[in-house]
Amino acid sequence: MRAYHAKKMNKEANYLYQAWKITENEFLVDSNHQNEAIFSLGNGYMGLRGTLEEDYPGSEETTTPGFYINGVYAAEEIIYGEKAPNLPQKGQTIVNLADWSEINLYINEEKFNLLKGKILDYQRELNLKKGILNREIIWEDRQGRKLKIKISRLISLSREHIGAIRYQVKPLNFSGKLSINSAVNGDVSNHHHLREKKPLKVLATKVETKTGYLLHQLKTTKFKIAYVVEHLMDEQTKARSEIKKRASNNRVDWIFEIKAAEGQLYTIDKIVGVNHCQKKAKNPLSAARASVARASINGFENLVAEQTKFMSGYWQDVDVKINGDDSLQQAFRFNAFHILQATGKDGQTSVAAKGISGEHYEGHYFWDTESYVLPFYAFQRPEVARNLLLFRYNTLDQARKNADRMKLDGALFPWRTINGQEASGFFMGSTVQYHINADIAYAVNLYYQVSRDQDFMENYGLEILIETARMWISLGSYIPMRDNQFCFNVVCGPDEYKPGVNNNAYTNYMAKFNLDTAVKMAQLIKAKAPEKYESLIKSINFSENELKNMKEIKEDIYLPYSKELEITPQDDSFLYKDPIEIDSISEAELPLVKNWHPLIIWRYQVIKQADVILLMLQLGNKFSRELKIRNYDYYEPKTTHDSSLSPAIYSIIAAEIGYKNQAYNYFMQTARLDLDDYNENAYQGVHTACMGGTWLALVQGFAGMRMFNNKLYFHPHLPDKWDSYQFRIYFKGSQLEVTVSQDKVKYLLISGQKIEFKHYDQIVILEKNNLSQELKI
Repeated sequence: MRAYHAKKMNKEANYLYQAWKITENEFLVDSNHQNEAIFSLGNGYMGLRGTLEEDYPGSEETTTPGFYINGVYAAEEIIYGEKAPNLPQKGQTIVNLADWSEINLYINEEKFNLLKGKILDYQRELNLKKGILNREIIWEDRQGRKLKIKISRLISLSREHIGAIRYQVKPLNFSGKLSINSAVNGDVSNHHHLREKKPLKVLATKVETKTGYLLHQLKTTKFKIAYVVEHLMDEQTKARSEIKKRASNNRVDWIFEIKAAEGQLYTIDKIVGVNHCQKKAKNPLSAARASVARASINGFENLVAEQTKFMSGYWQDVDVKINGDDSLQQAFRFNAFHILQATGKDGQTSVAAKGISGEHYEGHYFWDTESYVLPFYAFQRPEVARNLLLFRYNTLDQARKNADRMKLDGALFPWRTINGQEASGFFMGSTVQYHINADIAYAVNLYYQVSRDQDFMENYGLEILIETARMWISLGSYIPMRDNQFCFNVVCGPDEYKPGVNNNAYTNYMAKFNLDTAVKMAQLIKAKAPEKYESLIKSINFSENELKNMKEIKEDIYLPYSKELEITPQDDSFLYKDPIEIDSISEAELPLVKNWHPLIIWRYQVIKQADVILLMLQLGNKFSRELKIRNYDYYEPKTTHDSSLSPAIYSIIAAEIGYKNQAYNYFMQTARLDLDDYNENAYQGVHTACMGGTWLALVQGFAGMRMFNNKLYFHPHLPDKWDSYQFRIYFKGSQLEVTVSQDKVKYLLISGQKIEFKHYDQIVILEKNNLSQELKI
């Protein structure tokens, strides 16, 4: 491990190691920005950064409040320094929407402010088991009056349009007037990326005694967003309160003036419904009103109970139990919670690079989803994996247009997008990464092999496979100087430091996989569902000659290999670049993407992230153990891991080839990346794909799980510092629990009729009469 990585990992932990909680015990301005991401809440539909309910007078250096809806974006023209033909014309950027969480508290006219008065006690706690954020403060104002404030916040995971806050206050040493000002603030803007400072316009506001709404519309994309609020009070608060209200052009306010008695607790629940639509004829207000009405009838405590029940079911499937390291136990649960919060589950949205916890990467979906997040779901919540793939299917027409833009056949999925159209203005780092087609095809196959969802493959998956395969046929060509093998020129693999190269190994191997899978699935569906197959090939004008052509070309694809070095060359030019010593690069110059001109990076044997190493994971049955070792030894010293996607993959392959110390060190780089802010950029939003990589590093790395040719394999080992670990997966309709401890592993069939797999070279079959087996490692 490079010294600068070790230095990051030796930082003091930001939070106490607690199995089910993330706790902030002291309010510090320096920590606020990171905490806004760490304490963010979401449900896949919408996300709210972990900002304070009360006003916080910081700059964008210390706070970036944000509320987002997954898939709601503004569109702006992409500005190029120099234009070229067929470049994408418009980008998409997720929009910071109205702040409905705003609640300010006053003692007479003195405003509660954490930067003034005295904080006598403070705690903020993210309860991972329940999916709720709690904050408790004892605060003393300048006149010596003391208040106890307790705030609970949730974004409902079972009611995707509902958010709620319970606000409680108790005067500890005085009686007098308290004012609680609850608002929906529509005067908001993005903190990054958008040139339009005010992308939203308010269409309407209305306020009544305890309820009201604000209706927004995006100027460029015409999305309408409705925020409807209902306030509930307990009898004590209701009896001693007078409610004032006001609505302006861009906000609605309710002021609850309470004649407070010393020692009495006053409670106000704020229930918020958020809905949106893009069609002119629709108005989301009625849907938001209905959501709030139902939630208000149930009340805040029932919302908490629903949230707890939902999370209980989630943890039954995805909880990874680690004995022997409290920091990792906390990290796994934190990461799994944020993956859940980030994931669109409606087939119309996906998983953004930062989830719904920040504006960076503009809310775009990348290949990260299919390669790092989808496997997490495929093996644990397959129905969610299905919906993530349906998003790709539902944007297939845009992908076809994108292929046409590049004079290619079939479909070319965009490198970064929200609505299915290419949103990147940097083609050398985006369009050139054609491998996204194969990554999506790989995910389609992975989901199908795990779930055996025949309906999905017949109605959606096969069409994706054929259209992505068509792109490869038109992109590649037979090259005489390569013994007339089929090559792919001017491409970029996962290593973005080497764009525009010929025959990137990852790309060529994965293109072959894409074509091979398309052929096999076409033959399978033709045999199993001939009517469906005939309907599909007619609708997309796919012929038997085209299928035959795919069969022939996939056999002719050039797969790079250096006989001289006995390794897999990353591409045709990589071995001929300057073999710079990575350790000679100063810490101040890393990451290179932020400090070196691209042309400087491109001329060296320096790698941003796992490329050949990732290939050896995804298509591991195509590489011998000896070749994996030689490839790893060659590429590991050349990799900067300037992407958070990289360490997990190196950890997995290091574990496979027996490099246990490196496997563990790389694993540690990924597990607590955001919690301990190794890259000092967690404030921008969490690293969702890296979180998925943490799960992969344990299950595919330490447990050695692989799936090749429809069969499941395990090669488990226990890290020296742990006592045991346990996880569950679904495979072909059955759920398996795997518990690895010192010198042994226990396999337990949790549900389903039967599961068959290999433990090393031993075939294991679990069924009703033989639910578990305990085997030696």
